[in-house]
Amino acid sequence: MSKRRRAVNAALLIGGLVVVWQVVSWLVPWLTGANALASPAETLRFTYGLLASPSFYPHAGETARAFAIALIFAVSLGVSIGTALGASRFAGEVGEPILVGIYSIPKITLYPIVLLAFGIGMPAKVAFGAMHGIVPIAIFTMGALRNLNPVFLKTARVQRMSRWQIASRVLFPASVPEVFTGFRIGFSLTLIGTLLGEMFASQRGLGYLLMQAIGLHNIRMITAVTFILVCVAVTASAVLWAVDRRLHRRIPAEG
Repeated sequence: MSKRRRAVNAALLIGGLVVVWQVVSWLVPWLTGANALASPAETLRFTYGLLASPSFYPHAGETARAFAIALIFAVSLGVSIGTALGASRFAGEVGEPILVGIYSIPKITLYPIVLLAFGIGMPAKVAFGAMHGIVPIAIFTMGALRNLNPVFLKTARVQRMSRWQIASRVLFPASVPEVFTGFRIGFSLTLIGTLLGEMFASQRGLGYLLMQAIGLHNIRMITAVTFILVCVAVTASAVLWAVDRRLHRRIPAEG
């Protein structure tokens, strides 16, 4: 599909979503008798005012810092765990069901434990965000190593490469596409976990703004903050998805 065609499809999708949003904003007051959703135009006006307000940026910066730290922990621990389990068949067979079991647990049920362990504030947000991203990154890393073409390792041994050379010149380049896919998924989940952490135990951040707006029934604030988060998440996901596709496209050429 050409770039122009993809751009047209994206524009049509965005336009369709805006139309649906506008129609729903008309129907909700008529059906429920309450103004529970701001229209697109009203949301854009309020978002512009919010972005122009100096009081907004300390909250945005708090969320960005918590998310960045949580993502670093999620990637570091996820890749380390996945590498350890993927390098050993026995460890992978034992560890994979455990990871899948942990991943199936609703993370919100663990939040009281996180609060007891880390207290209220930045550490709890970071821990809760990292919890959401570690497992998918670990699973994709483990799968990348376990599904590695055995011809690569045999060729490396024939050429008498050292362990470091095998890891840096064979394992790492061959596993990067799948590991990056795990990173792309972990990125989104870590952001969700960070925002949830801010919503339940924080005095600053975009999640805190959302909970405060919900408590005050400030529909415009809720819609504007949600709109900002959606724009950031969609943009980041689109960039990561494009990189992911490029990495996977290189595999046949390198083979």
